[in-house]
Amino acid sequence: MSKSVSLRTYFCLIVVLLLLLSCATTGPGGKQSFIIIPTSQEVDIGAGMAEQVEQQEKIFGDTVWQNYLDGVGQKIAAVSDRKDITWHFKVIESDQINAFAAPGGYIYFYTGLLREMDNEAEMAAVVSHEISHVVGRHSIKRVQAALGVAAVYQLVFGEEGASDVLNLAVGVGMNLLFADYSRDNEREADEFGIHYMVKAGYDPQGAVGMFEKLASLGGGGDYGVFEKLASSHPETQERIRNAKAQIARMQPLPPGITLGKERYTQMLQRLPTKQQDQG
Repeated sequence: MSKSVSLRTYFCLIVVLLLLLSCATTGPGGKQSFIIIPTSQEVDIGAGMAEQVEQQEKIFGDTVWQNYLDGVGQKIAAVSDRKDITWHFKVIESDQINAFAAPGGYIYFYTGLLREMDNEAEMAAVVSHEISHVVGRHSIKRVQAALGVAAVYQLVFGEEGASDVLNLAVGVGMNLLFADYSRDNEREADEFGIHYMVKAGYDPQGAVGMFEKLASLGGGGDYGVFEKLASSHPETQERIRNAKAQIARMQPLPPGITLGKERYTQMLQRLPTKQQDQG
């Protein structure tokens, strides 16, 4: 009898796990992965994280810049493999040279990073990279791993205390926000990002330019874009080689792709100067 009960319990656990698992698109060409936390909960977690970010950071007050970044972001998101979320792109006024993505499509750029760019294609490369982390659900995978099965079950099935688990998930997400992604995650975001920026009409040399520029700036402190690229890191040079090889495989590139240098040069004039340069 006890053996029968044990088998039934085991069967029920398997059923529950299968119910928890859902197949989701996590890459170009319809690449599929099993994701436990559904899109609705991912968006809720991301929204909670975005609320905290915007309480802690100074959102840049220039609506022209906000609309510019959002326009580029929406253009790239439209050709990405995630049409199940609403994308949000915002500029933070800070000298940090960084950008990041929260789950559910919340993407932020620092003015310190934007000052380092020379053209719109370079900005598009970083936008595409961050969009690709969201497409690959890299952040939400880390959150669900940190929460554990019991907490995820409670979050997904909306049992009593689910709001507490949601708050916990937001806190976990904030703690992981600036943690390095795995090298596999970075390779995916690099590859997907170049694919998406070309589909959106941008010259992929912008991606190579950003890799090389950020590598030359160094990989410590506030230099966090693409997870602390530094010219002395072998993986940095590997990623640059991979990007160049991917671009070579994409030849001939579609007609009409652009760097967008003139427009970006005009927008640079609207950015605040560095704090240390202000009298």
